[in-house]
Amino acid sequence: MVLDRKIAIVTGASKGLGRAIASALVHKGCTVYGLARNGQVLSQVQNELGELFKPISLDMTDCKAVQSWVVETFSEDYGPDILINNAGLGFFKSVDKTSLEEWHDAMNTNLNALYYITSAITPLMKARSTSCHIINIGSILGHIGRSEATAYCASKFGVRGFSEALYIELRPYNIKVTCLNPGSIETDFFESSGIFPHDNMLHPEDLANTVVHVLETPDNMLINELIIRPLNPKPPTK
Repeated sequence: MVLDRKIAIVTGASKGLGRAIASALVHKGCTVYGLARNGQVLSQVQNELGELFKPISLDMTDCKAVQSWVVETFSEDYGPDILINNAGLGFFKSVDKTSLEEWHDAMNTNLNALYYITSAITPLMKARSTSCHIINIGSILGHIGRSEATAYCASKFGVRGFSEALYIELRPYNIKVTCLNPGSIETDFFESSGIFPHDNMLHPEDLANTVVHVLETPDNMLINELIIRPLNPKPPTK
């Protein structure tokens, strides 16, 4: 796919990996609709990236709000070429300390919201004459379990299964689906479990460049899944 002048949606675009992906796509000439709850931070991202970045304050777990935004924004004549499902939430504690609210929040953000926007966008992609691409940001914890991460692991195993079924379903429509499963990323995502960012973690900008590489593959090449790990995950010695 040639990215210049393509239309992309990036969820969780206000910080971390989502912000890095939005930046990489804008620099490739894409119009990027950046979705997140915090409209103020999204406006700051637009100030940094320019008018190609369209800030959209939206609760991805609100199915009706997501569907309404899609209907109001897109049509068969103007639809997205790229959907990056990046928004995610993690709780890292023992199962008996994980509250019902936290469990539901993890499932709603990591899995249900993925379905809400993908099911709304897919008909628009089917109507397009050119190749489209959906990238779901999973996790290494969608492949292996981890103690005190039951909600997160369950949701990310779900993302992987959703992606596997979706690529089989959509490939006849010239729509690619890729599940990207990174290991630890240099953000504050895991701080609640006592894991703090350090230089040996994967850098958001490097992962964003990987997303660009996957998007720019030839139209008949499908990378349906990638696992990306830090070569040396341990913190650097001082």
